[in-house]
Amino acid sequence: MDISYVSTTEAAFLLNISTGRLRSLLNQNRVVGAKKVGRIWMMPLNDRDMPEIIPGRRGPEGTWNKNNRTGNTFVHVLRNTIDYNRDNKTSHPVIAVKVGNKKDYCHALKIKGPCQIVYQPHQPNRSQAGGARLWIEVEPQHIVERVYFSDGDYGPPPEVIQQRARFKNKKSKPKKRKPKKKKSKN
Repeated sequence: MDISYVSTTEAAFLLNISTGRLRSLLNQNRVVGAKKVGRIWMMPLNDRDMPEIIPGRRGPEGTWNKNNRTGNTFVHVLRNTIDYNRDNKTSHPVIAVKVGNKKDYCHALKIKGPCQIVYQPHQPNRSQAGGARLWIEVEPQHIVERVYFSDGDYGPPPEVIQQRARFKNKKSKPKKRKPKKKKSKN
């Protein structure tokens, strides 16, 4: 039987976790059969074509995928963040990558495999792309490698932080009740 190996980026994609989290698992010796070849970690794939992770003894259960990915990856360009970066001379990530219910932000992407650009001006994709009218869809088996600028700003871009704050304020505000009208005696 021929065992196939994957690099850190490919393994993180398959497990649906960040490369930083995977490196942390590698340093804890929790990736079964992982070995370092020069400066690169190589991990074997199990019979389900996934790297195998040893569960930790404490804390919450791991959130990595145990089965092959089934949903498409959606990529959108955050136009408001591009404008914000230009006006404020910042370099926040302007690309949002959504896989399932997990959203990540980056500065550049390498899509390894076929993809399609979808434009639906009259039918925005509210279920997966947050109401976007233009997005890139990547089939589940293809890797989308995120790239970050070394001098860039990290974390969610300003428009996402503002959107979250508006949602939180809307959720926490109590509903105003209209006073009841008194019936007049006639």
